[in-house]
Amino acid sequence: MRTTKNCHQTFCRPCHTLSLEPTIQVPAEKEANNPLQKPEKTPSVCIFTLHSSKIKNRLLKSALKSSEKIILGIDPGTNIMGFGVIRTEGNFLELLDVGVLSMTKTADHALKLSYIYTELLRLIDKHHPDELAIEAPFFGKNVQSMLKLGRAQGVAIAAAISRQIPITEYAPKKIKQAITGNGNASKEQVAAMLDTLLKAEVSTEKLDATDALAAAVCHHFQTGSKKIPTAKGGWKAFLKENPEKLIGKP
Repeated sequence: MRTTKNCHQTFCRPCHTLSLEPTIQVPAEKEANNPLQKPEKTPSVCIFTLHSSKIKNRLLKSALKSSEKIILGIDPGTNIMGFGVIRTEGNFLELLDVGVLSMTKTADHALKLSYIYTELLRLIDKHHPDELAIEAPFFGKNVQSMLKLGRAQGVAIAAAISRQIPITEYAPKKIKQAITGNGNASKEQVAAMLDTLLKAEVSTEKLDATDALAAAVCHHFQTGSKKIPTAKGGWKAFLKENPEKLIGKP
């Protein structure tokens, strides 16, 4: 005798999960008068589930997370280290934090490095940046200064690595080129352009902070979809359109 369990479908709410219960067939006994007849094979069990709502929600969250990014910019230094934090979402730029870490009152170089590491970890835990952009140290004639500056940059990179944050290094000329369209622009010119890009008043009292902020914006331009908004005609055209940005007379 052959018994069959019919296959049926059930829908569960609210996640609209589709569950299919497989059909299981029990093979009939071999008839005595037909020795050549082979028993029917039991079909393999196949389980299929579709969580439509959960998948859609997960994809939506992933898309939103990928479009929004927080970037921490660092301008390394042994006496003053600048930092700038921005949030990007598509072509939108928002200034979150900008400032400097001052170590002028500390003479011990090891204590300065310890302070840099501790304070950067505090900034990282506060803003939770997705990526870090750091300015590469330029080559100078003073070997001791270059060595100390390299140590400060290494400590900053180590702080980011400890929090598993991707790091990108940019040369100073690369950052200036990305912000102003001129690789030889002054720090004041970079700060003035940042005012326009971020639509916020960026203080020029601490140019190390604006340099760090420029590194973060440069990283956004290099990795994001937005093109670098350089004015036609270069820096002179920008000053003509924004005369209030001119500091002093040429």
